[in-house]
Amino acid sequence: MEYLLIGIKIVLFVSIVNVWFFRFNKSTSWRGEGANSMKEEFANYGLTGGLVYVVGAIKVLAATGLLLSIWYPALTLPSATVMAVMMAGAVAMHLKVQDPIRRSFPALLFLVLSGFLIASALGLIAVG
Repeated sequence: MEYLLIGIKIVLFVSIVNVWFFRFNKSTSWRGEGANSMKEEFANYGLTGGLVYVVGAIKVLAATGLLLSIWYPALTLPSATVMAVMMAGAVAMHLKVQDPIRRSFPALLFLVLSGFLIASALGLIAVG
């Protein structure tokens, strides 16, 4: 089970870094309302331009916390909680603009994975 938790943390970290650093200015099939960049996606949601950087920083910090929690387990609960809140917000934005549910898939998956990490950190799921 511990390897599963480590794998989830790595997947979340790599995915968030990929989205926010390598695909920031690129079109993907997951972007809200078919946006061609992260800034355009946030504009489609009716969010201000500067908020994209705040949200990105929070997500990258939470993902970094998850990666570091492999060695410092006390970081798991706060990092996973922040990630879950951010992913719930992402799903809410997709719903706001009435995107097809498939566009919410990554955020929904990351929300579930974050929830799994939270449950594990709280001792609700046995590890080991």
